[in-house]
Amino acid sequence: MSTPDNNHPKLHNAMWPGIVGKGTPGAEPVLDFDTMLDLTARAEVDGVRFDGIDMNLSAPHFDIDSDDDAVLRLADKVHRRGLFIGSVGAPVWAPTGGGPAMGSEDDRRRYLTQVRKACAIAQKLRAHGVRPHGIVRIDSACSVHDWAAAPAENTRKIAATFSEAARIAADHGERLAAEGEICWGGMHSWKHMLQLLEAVGQPDLLGFQADMAHTLLYMLGHNAPKSHRIVPRHFSWEPQRFHAAMKKMTKALRPWTVDFHVAQNDATVKGSGTHDKTGRHCLPNDINGKLNIARDAGYWLRDGKGQPTRKFKHICWDGCMFANETLLNPETWRNVLTAMLQVRKNHGWVE
Repeated sequence: MSTPDNNHPKLHNAMWPGIVGKGTPGAEPVLDFDTMLDLTARAEVDGVRFDGIDMNLSAPHFDIDSDDDAVLRLADKVHRRGLFIGSVGAPVWAPTGGGPAMGSEDDRRRYLTQVRKACAIAQKLRAHGVRPHGIVRIDSACSVHDWAAAPAENTRKIAATFSEAARIAADHGERLAAEGEICWGGMHSWKHMLQLLEAVGQPDLLGFQADMAHTLLYMLGHNAPKSHRIVPRHFSWEPQRFHAAMKKMTKALRPWTVDFHVAQNDATVKGSGTHDKTGRHCLPNDINGKLNIARDAGYWLRDGKGQPTRKFKHICWDGCMFANETLLNPETWRNVLTAMLQVRKNHGWVE
């Protein structure tokens, strides 16, 4: 008998590459939500399509202050295309109505208000049947430069804000994930990220969202003290050193990981529009990409004994800050879906 193809985790595509780093002077224009949704729905490889999307609950894709009718329209719009919604991003940043998690009392109030709104919408999407799984994503909404003015005190403040956010999520039957990315203060290295997660100490309510592109920069120690770099300074991508570094980083953060982004990176950083420099997302088949996506996803999707963790029901492709020309090319999404299918074939399971 032939072995059935893995059907888990489900395969999602991110909508936020249409808005992150776009729509401001000097940057590319925004790609609207319907365009991103249609590009995702139309992608197909050997009869297989994306199962769903992850999205930010922020304008212009979706207004965080939308009423119940707008939430229902969103659910219907996605479901009509044969897709589900998974993880959603809370717009906790100052330009979208939030504020730094380590900021003033008013900053933190605005931050938590945005988390509350996002959790309420996430809960409604579950009730509408279009969101069977996923988390609500947050970050510290502050720069590394500002955080570095008082590291210990600012990490304490961020942890306190995250703890309050976790209680809000619990009230809505939701779970949060902190996005590991080198541009967010207090979350900009694997050690700082781990310290913050441990300071909150509520793994059932606040976990880690790992992105393959961003965490590669964790390994290289970008934006962090030399002691946080896992590979040597003059690292030349020797396989033995690379794999040892990946094992060390994922052993520390994988127990906290509740959301996962498949991505490629060429070990450089990129900024666009108002978005600070962070890990450069590349096409899956980029000749300069440092990751073997199908293989290296296993560091996050398998435990220390080599067994699939099955800790989340879907994985999501992230092509953040891709050029619009790239996003609008249907071949982009066929290549992405091919890479995602290989990840599932290597590290997934059957349900």
